[in-house]
Amino acid sequence: MATVRPPAVAGLFYPEQREELARTVDALLAGAQAAGPPPKAIVAPHAGYVYSGPVAATAYAALRPLAGRIERVVLLGPSHRVPFDGLAAPSTDYFRTPLGDVPVDREAIESIRDLPQVCILDEAHALEHSLEVHLPFLQRVLGGFRLVPLVVGDAAPEEVAEVIERLWGGDETLIVVSSDLSHYHDYHTARRMDAATSMAVEALAPERIGYEQACGRHPLQGLLVAARRRGLQARTLDLRNSGDTAGPRDRVVGYGAYAFH
Repeated sequence: MATVRPPAVAGLFYPEQREELARTVDALLAGAQAAGPPPKAIVAPHAGYVYSGPVAATAYAALRPLAGRIERVVLLGPSHRVPFDGLAAPSTDYFRTPLGDVPVDREAIESIRDLPQVCILDEAHALEHSLEVHLPFLQRVLGGFRLVPLVVGDAAPEEVAEVIERLWGGDETLIVVSSDLSHYHDYHTARRMDAATSMAVEALAPERIGYEQACGRHPLQGLLVAARRRGLQARTLDLRNSGDTAGPRDRVVGYGAYAFH
């Protein structure tokens, strides 16, 4: 019998009703502009849509030319609730959102199970929002695809990069890394810090991204290592914070959208 990972933050981070969610995502995408060639990888934030949705939509708007062409999405995000070492895959067959079920690519997961840093840990996925909030965007932009969902715990950049490169594939595979940027600084401090982080991303310099720079630093650092080896270039698509979108400016969270070509 097929097993399903149900949505954990529908109605909290994004609308829980199918029609409202589709309208919300489509409106965010309609308001986003993205130029340049279709990316091999993107980085997008994972807060509630009212806060980070406009920035995330900028990354996903860049995927419009890939609709119907992407067969597999490798999605990596940080663990907010469960501490563990390495990268955690689920045992489930589907990830569910109000827009429908996304099939998990079990074959792809089996192809990385021999790596010592990879484990099966459903507990890491059960309540984690860093992957879930991206699925409605992917569903509306790409249509059907298989998912390789990986929650990243305490893992070195090389360990994450090894997994990404194992799953790199060709034009049919998209890499998505989920990360917010600085947390709970005042507006101007956050802008300064996040601008420096964006420069580090564009320079493919994982050593310049630490705890204060990005909550998803572990998957982000791994992507930068893999991108450097593969000869990719990174481009900042959008850089804002919650003070620009829906919150006060005394304690903000930074959001960046990046494309890798």
